[in-house]
Amino acid sequence: MVDLHGRVAVVTGGSRGIGRGCALELGAAGATVYVTGRSKEGGRGRLPGSVEATAREVTEAGGTGVPALCDHRDDGAVEALFDRVRAEHGRLDVLVNNAFLIPAELTSGKNFWQLPISNWDDMIDVGTRSAYVASRFAALLMVDQGSGLIANISSSGASEYAWHVAYGVGKAALDRFTRDSARELRPHGVAVVSLWPGLVLTERNQGAQEAIPGLDFTGAESLRFTGRAVVALAGDERVLDRSGDALASRDLADEYGFTDIDGRLPQGPLHRRPGPTD
Repeated sequence: MVDLHGRVAVVTGGSRGIGRGCALELGAAGATVYVTGRSKEGGRGRLPGSVEATAREVTEAGGTGVPALCDHRDDGAVEALFDRVRAEHGRLDVLVNNAFLIPAELTSGKNFWQLPISNWDDMIDVGTRSAYVASRFAALLMVDQGSGLIANISSSGASEYAWHVAYGVGKAALDRFTRDSARELRPHGVAVVSLWPGLVLTERNQGAQEAIPGLDFTGAESLRFTGRAVVALAGDERVLDRSGDALASRDLADEYGFTDIDGRLPQGPLHRRPGPTD
């Protein structure tokens, strides 16, 4: 069991989905977790979840949850978040870059020329760029202390067609950012990895399984499975050996010996998704 008491983490986009799962697993290991997102308690969003709700769950799991409203398209707000972490704790041990904006058309099966240009801005800005910006501010803390882990939530879509042209481009760029930033941060004791979840039963997917034909959800992961991979890496004294790599959460389960919350081992990364040619 990894013990992260005394460690401080930031999870971007932690209101729901994989971010929420990562926040909960870090909390269960004892960490203080800043949960960022735009969804405040009592909001009118279509999906359940808020930074306040996740922060409470983190505390209930055994850690200390800190809600932090933040729009990751606002660089000033992101800088203020990390300034707050420095002021309140003087350190940062883990950053999980999960913030991502999913356009309604992602699983539409349409070709890119049939879709709004704004799809590109949504996924590249709140996704690839937001990971770059958050990592830039996190690095200032981590380099000073000579340690840290940055985990970028990516996808096997970085290496093969997945859903939407802009989606794949963004994930490929994110993995390249992982590789290149790892090179610069390695001499300072800071590790950077990309994580590839499989099909995940997020709040969105739980209500949309029938709307995405061609996918088998029987081997899907819970929200918390990739969070367990983050915790395992955060507790690994040799994590720098993995820095720069894109790692499948399912493979890390075999290596570190963890399972999903129900004791199962899920299928792992998707290698075929329904698309415009199907």
